[in-house]
Order: sequence, then C-alpha cells, then structure tokens
Amino acid sequence: MVDAWPVEHAAAGYIDSRGQIHLHGDSSRRYRLASISKLITAWATLIAVEDASITLDDGVGHDECTVRHLLAHAGGYGFDTDKPIVSVGRKRVYSNTGYDLLASHVAEFVDMPFAQFVGEAVFEPLGMTSAVLDGSAAKDVSCTAHDLARFADELRTPQLIARATHTAATTNQFPELDGVVPGIGSFSPCPWGLGPELHGAKHPHWMPERASASTYGHFGGSGTFVWVDPVANVSCFALTARTFGDWAMEAWPAFGEAVLVEGRS
Repeated sequence: MVDAWPVEHAAAGYIDSRGQIHLHGDSSRRYRLASISKLITAWATLIAVEDASITLDDGVGHDECTVRHLLAHAGGYGFDTDKPIVSVGRKRVYSNTGYDLLASHVAEFVDMPFAQFVGEAVFEPLGMTSAVLDGSAAKDVSCTAHDLARFADELRTPQLIARATHTAATTNQFPELDGVVPGIGSFSPCPWGLGPELHGAKHPHWMPERASASTYGHFGGSGTFVWVDPVANVSCFALTARTFGDWAMEAWPAFGEAVLVEGRS
C-alpha cells in the first residue's frame, strides 16, 4: 500500500500488539517531521514538569494562559501570530506560536537551549541518534523512520514519563472546546490532550475510521503521521516527502485500517 502512495520517498511502519516493530521503505533516510515535532516538544515539556523545573499551571504568555493551555492549543494564539486572537480557554486554536512559547519557557527554567534539552531528555535516552531539532520546536525536528519508531514505542508504552503523566497527556483537556484541525475541518467538540490530538468522534479524519475514540497522535504538514490506538495496542507511523493534502486523506486511513487488522493478529 505504501509503495502505491503518490510520493517520491516514503517510509512507514507499525508496532503490533506484541510490541514487534515492522518497518517498510528506507528507514535510514531523514525526514522533517513537521508538526509531529509538537509531540516531541510536549514530551520534553512533561519531563520538565516531572523534574519540577516547571508546572502545568505556570503562566506563559497573555492573561491567564498556562503551560496546560498551550499544550492543548487552548491558549488563544493563532497559527503563527505573536498576539492572541481569542481569549484563553475559549476555543481550540491550533498554534505553532504556543509551542514556541512552551519551548522558550522550558529553556528558561532548565537553564539550557530547548534543542539541547530535547536531545538530552528525549532523543538520547530513546536512542534516536538521527533526530535533531533545528529551528522551531513546533515543526522543525527531523529524523529517520527507524528513530520515529522508537518515539512511537514511547508514545505507546512510556519510559520517559510516569504512567499517570502519560494518562493525563492522552486525556481530553478542556473537553468542551470546539476547534479546527488544520487541513481537515472543524469539530465540535475537538478533543486534544497535552500534546497529542485525540481521535474522538472526528469524521472525516486522517486516522483510520475504525480506530478507537481514545486513539491519539499527530500528523505533520510535510506528509508525516504517528498514532497509537490503546484499545488495539497498535501504533502506526509514516514519513513522506510530499506535503499533506487530498492524497494523504485517501491513503492514510486505508493504510491505518489494514494496520489495525494486521497488528492485532
């Protein structure tokens, strides 16, 4: 199925219910993760919370905006705007700005550049030797499919954060909020955790239709995605060199459906 995608380069894989990793394509080629970077930034932020360097209730940005608001895209900042466009907690507004603010806040209190902290807190312990953050914490991590598989496994069975923290991260935050998933559509409500997007009842969606409502993950505008279905105990991920578009909405859900069938067997 991956070989039939209309892309020049692609690598994909899944982790089955037994924990076995399956990879296809050139798993050594480095791809820009785009917004999957937000998941990595969220994980680093949660590690800083557990280290007591920061708290989820720290004020960051305008008014009563907190770390928790920014992780869940409830801080009111626009996609790439320096100033807020709505009040805190009013709407789920997907924001690169919010994640860059998070990175600056974490860097201040761990007393090192955020890229260095991500390297030491996430990449090194997971053995993600190809991974690098070069630019915005919201969109500029690059790595290979081999290393994304390592992070997908961390999303599925966390080793870097406590189970209680993982549960909070994958639980809907500010559950009453409506919002827009860029490139997909508007949803009411629009469930989101502390970093991961939650599948909920969203339709149409980039995740497979038969995925459980508790499935969580993220996609990137560079043609990348990762998700975990905790009910099936299956994780799936892909990296491509083609910008997200209609092709992905046709290819990814069907691929995910097949993975859920194969991954459970």
